[in-house]
Amino acid sequence: MKVAEERSSVGTFREPGTFFLALNNIFILFQLELNTFRAQWMSELKRSSGASGRLLRAKGLKRPQDIAREEKATELFLRAVQEEQNGAVYEAIKFYRMAMQLVPDIEFKINYSRPPDADRVGGNYMDNNGDGEIEDLLAYFEQELTLESSFPKICTPELDLTQMHISALPREILMYIFRWVVSSDLDIGALEQLSLVCRGFYICARDPEIWHLACLRVWGRNCTKLVPFNSWREMFLQRPRVRCDGVYISKTSYIRQGEESLDGFYRAWHHVEYYRYLRFFPDGHVVMLTTPEDPLLVVPRLRTKNIRMDSVLLGHFRLSQETDNQTKVFAVVCKKKEKATEFQRNRFCRRNPPPEAEHSFHVGLHLCSGGRQSFNKLVWIHHSCHITYKLTGETVITEFDLDSNYTPFFFARVKSYTAFSEQPL
Repeated sequence: MKVAEERSSVGTFREPGTFFLALNNIFILFQLELNTFRAQWMSELKRSSGASGRLLRAKGLKRPQDIAREEKATELFLRAVQEEQNGAVYEAIKFYRMAMQLVPDIEFKINYSRPPDADRVGGNYMDNNGDGEIEDLLAYFEQELTLESSFPKICTPELDLTQMHISALPREILMYIFRWVVSSDLDIGALEQLSLVCRGFYICARDPEIWHLACLRVWGRNCTKLVPFNSWREMFLQRPRVRCDGVYISKTSYIRQGEESLDGFYRAWHHVEYYRYLRFFPDGHVVMLTTPEDPLLVVPRLRTKNIRMDSVLLGHFRLSQETDNQTKVFAVVCKKKEKATEFQRNRFCRRNPPPEAEHSFHVGLHLCSGGRQSFNKLVWIHHSCHITYKLTGETVITEFDLDSNYTPFFFARVKSYTAFSEQPL
């Protein structure tokens, strides 16, 4: 009897239904406790976030999300202002709408103390009108290098090198390298790019000797005094001068009436189009060319003065500063002298010797600025042809009327002209 009871109790404990039911009850209790913990944790988290948000609002602080949204709205609003100033009203409305969707009252949160383009980087190196700011930055860099060590270097290597670093070179050698960068072609743009490398290169690029040499190369004896400029760099950037890192191009087009047909029913009309090119060199030489060829074909051939084209004119130019603060460019150009062939010398020239005469063209241009670039426009003020006969010494001058065919020259920078340095500054 006792054995039977023990068997029955053991059999009851080993029944599978009862065992899984107990496990299910334990799982349900555990799930209820976990849900209760989650609910309590979420309520505490909301309470703490609400308190922190109220604390930030009480202190006048903003959350990072609000700051990012306001910065984006400010950028869009300033972009809309710029588009409206440029006349693109449709684009301006689009950016205004995007900004107000992010922050409805963004118009009253923007600081208008500086222009929208104040933080943008770029533009031409000649459009710099804050020379005082540059001098402050130059003094700041020099002071930093002096405070870092008693023997300041131009620059220090960022990584460990097995070879000699450029900072080990004397300052005189570095300045000579900078003169090669500027070169005899006056590539000031390359010097400005080199100044962005580090503080030491910025200081070297502002060295007065380099800018003084550049001014002497442009104006020669006419730049002995700095007045009214504060530095040689300011004189080079602001004083009117012709640019040598590109070419001045003038495009002329007109319609000409042709001859009447044989039957008299129609008359042809011709559309004539040609270009004038002016290429100035720092040593005072100038190249002038008139041709119907496209600039893509002609501009690469004007890199040097040794141009193999029959219609090219070579000469010299000079700058003239008038009393009314107008800068004028005067140039005298003529064709290259060609040697007579043996056939001409032996036959034709013996029978009909042509009168020996020299043809030269005198050109006068007014230098001015147009658009964002400086000194990029040349306007015709004079054009004449001088014929001098060698036998009599007589000179015949023929002046041309400056009509609508004398369109202004506009400057186009050509990077290939200053890609190679042949001589230092």
